[in-house]
Amino acid sequence: MFKKGYVIRDQQAIYYMTFTVVGWIDVFSRQRYRDIVIESLKYCQEHKGLHLHAYVIMSNHTHLIVSVDDGFTISAFVRDCKKFTAKRILEDIESNNTESRKEWMLHQFKYYASRHSRNEHYQLWDHDNHFIELFSPAVTQQKIDYIHQNPVRAGLVYRAEDYIYSSASNYAEIDQIIDCLY
Repeated sequence: MFKKGYVIRDQQAIYYMTFTVVGWIDVFSRQRYRDIVIESLKYCQEHKGLHLHAYVIMSNHTHLIVSVDDGFTISAFVRDCKKFTAKRILEDIESNNTESRKEWMLHQFKYYASRHSRNEHYQLWDHDNHFIELFSPAVTQQKIDYIHQNPVRAGLVYRAEDYIYSSASNYAEIDQIIDCLY
């Protein structure tokens, strides 16, 4: 049977990937949820052999360019990162009485969970991952540029390096919230 989505063939290669929130729900319009993603990425850098080459966290999706050390796998990173962030974000939404969209978001996450047998209560991340192995420096640079221009195209900033939740500031060698390899 053909499996839907993208396949990680070489676990030690560099990959461009997109994680999308179900229904394109704007979870990451709140800083607290973006910070959970950053916390997870930092943990994976320290304990799971993650090399973060580029990233951006938009309101309803993230783009990453990653690789991992020998002895680790991209698949394990994806599984652990998505599981941790989903659990923490959903717990935060459930316990946060100041979240104005709480009931609506939980209702949506419950709806998406009901459509897949592998979910018990809620689903935050779309199951269809988008992974592209980066074979050449030219393709890698094209993906980095695409990632960094996301907030500019969305009208959030004039200059890519001014968006806090992006590695564009790393590449511009100004303030940064997480280390990247470039």
